[in-house]
Amino acid sequence: MNPIRWAKNVLKVLDVALNVVVLFSARVETLSRRAGRARNEGKRWGCVLCRVLDAIQRDHCTRAVQAGEIF
Repeated sequence: MNPIRWAKNVLKVLDVALNVVVLFSARVETLSRRAGRARNEGKRWGCVLCRVLDAIQRDHCTRAVQAGEIF
């Protein structure tokens, strides 16, 4: 197994777990997707988080929203 792919999968699982367990979300989705949807609804926290994530990877939140739920 590719260790980089394994690490990305672990990070994605932790991301989803944080969203579901800590933030009490009923949806199985990443924080990026949740922030992207919030940004699209005009919520300030979504705009701020997406700006931070977009600085790391261009159009990160937009891609997450387009990808849909992961399970």
